[in-house]
Amino acid sequence: MNIWLSREFAPAEWGEGALLSHRADGMVIHLVSAHPLLDIQQAARRLCGQGLHKVSLAGHWEREQQWAFAQGFQTPKVEVQLQWAMSSEADREELEARWLCGRWVREMTNATPEQLGPLELAIEAAAFITELAPDQVSHRILKGEALQQAGWVGIYQVGRGSDREPVLLELDFNPSRDPKAPVAAALVGKGITFDSGGYSMKSSEGMLTMKCDMGGAAMVTGALALAMLRGLNKRVKLILCCAENLVSGHAYKLGDILTYKNGITVEIVNTDAEGRLVLADGLLLASASGAPLIIDAATLTGAAVMALGGRYNALFGLDKGLVSRAMAYAEAEHEPAWPLPLEPWHRQQCPSHYADTANSRPVKGGGPGGASNAAGFLSRFVGEEGQGWLHIDLAACFSDNGDASWAPGANTLGMRTIARTLLAEIN
Repeated sequence: MNIWLSREFAPAEWGEGALLSHRADGMVIHLVSAHPLLDIQQAARRLCGQGLHKVSLAGHWEREQQWAFAQGFQTPKVEVQLQWAMSSEADREELEARWLCGRWVREMTNATPEQLGPLELAIEAAAFITELAPDQVSHRILKGEALQQAGWVGIYQVGRGSDREPVLLELDFNPSRDPKAPVAAALVGKGITFDSGGYSMKSSEGMLTMKCDMGGAAMVTGALALAMLRGLNKRVKLILCCAENLVSGHAYKLGDILTYKNGITVEIVNTDAEGRLVLADGLLLASASGAPLIIDAATLTGAAVMALGGRYNALFGLDKGLVSRAMAYAEAEHEPAWPLPLEPWHRQQCPSHYADTANSRPVKGGGPGGASNAAGFLSRFVGEEGQGWLHIDLAACFSDNGDASWAPGANTLGMRTIARTLLAEIN
């Protein structure tokens, strides 16, 4: 079916201010509000929800209008087919790149926990990036006991309760092929393929959608792919910290103390605050690479969702200039984001009687300022006093039930922001 755009009101029989109307050769979206991109996305959502899964965009569409339609024209049950409008070659290439990377992010994040374990996630990510540039990508995977032997204590401890081994993926995109080329940036993603909460067990309702807890790993992988397709020409490391957080006789426990590679000791006061434990390893590895830009992304805290309502991703950083620029990149990419507080004193907000820090506060949700406290914990594991480090708490990357704009499940909010930050800061 053809889909057209119009800046005229719908015929009266469709109702006052109707968003959609029908004509002989297809459907018409009427852009009559002050938010045309939102109108387009919500119209696409309605059309998809009515069972329409194959469409062509007809007439004149701008690039962002087409992508707004694509964002709304999704369903986790069926693979939709969308033909772009006639446009410039540059527009078509960009839209196809977004579609390819976004589809991968959605498919990985929406996959069931049985389909996608820690090793499967790492293999899928490595294969996806390698396919884009086979002679410029290498990777290594550490898993199970090898993680403990190498000192990656966070990933190992969080994942040891599962029969599926925890995994660390270190992927190297090196377009110059020079092994001595400096690493310009490192991306770190939380890859918890299922999160029961461990012994701090979630409720059934809270656990139901925890297949999405690897959304950070999917997002940074999709972002690297998009940046590559946009012309990234500097060396970038991709680090995915993958594990299942389950309960068993082998699981890590409340009261355990972990000692990280940088000597910091961490008391476990909440096994459901596991994301920051695995990310700490990833950030240490990223810092060791010498990368002047480090970006981590994670579905880290419910506190960020409570603060921002699930419509914005939260940005954190001790490097205020970088946070400000990242806000501008997010706005340019039409991805809602908002900075939340992070100062050096946030490192002290999770005190422990037995270790340098606890991994949370032993109260529901981590207590007041939980998202900032989690970011403060992470800041202990980056060098240069946090200069060049950006932490993204992906409060908006997954919708439990869907709404007028988004299908249930994963979306791509954050992918374009990270890709643009990479290109703007290092290219």
